[in-house]
Amino acid sequence: MAIRPIVRFPNQMLSRKADSVTRFDATLEALAADLLDTMRAAPGIGITAPHIGVLQRVTVIELDQESGVRIYVNPEIVWHSTQLMKHAEGSVSMPGVTEDVERPQAVRVRFQALSGETMEEEAEGLMAICLQHEIDQLDGIFWTQRLSRLKRDRAIKKFEKLTREQTRG
Repeated sequence: MAIRPIVRFPNQMLSRKADSVTRFDATLEALAADLLDTMRAAPGIGITAPHIGVLQRVTVIELDQESGVRIYVNPEIVWHSTQLMKHAEGSVSMPGVTEDVERPQAVRVRFQALSGETMEEEAEGLMAICLQHEIDQLDGIFWTQRLSRLKRDRAIKKFEKLTREQTRG
């Protein structure tokens, strides 16, 4: 549908909790389509409505073409494994910066489809990491908050440097 501007770190929109979706209509479908187009253009593998300035609990994830596009409305983690794994994470709101984050290796998520139907899904590996990352964002937790102070400061300084270099052209 449309590629929307992405809210950049450190915008306060990224630290606000998104509101639950209560209307399952054409407007929600259009938002999901815009999220997909914006994520692909960024490029990224996951995006939330707050990333484009909309405080609603909607996320779109597409790890690759083979696994397809997944849309989650009002997602919540209802179970997570005790086994942890590290994976490099980043954000479409902080392009060019990644850092290893440790999270549970598997999760079960309850969510609604675009139709409003409530569903549950289990995920492991990269998909589990993406779900946790995006649900954190919907809860107003930017991914850098999962880092140690040293790694967080390093990531922010790197992003500030990249932003200065892009501004200079």
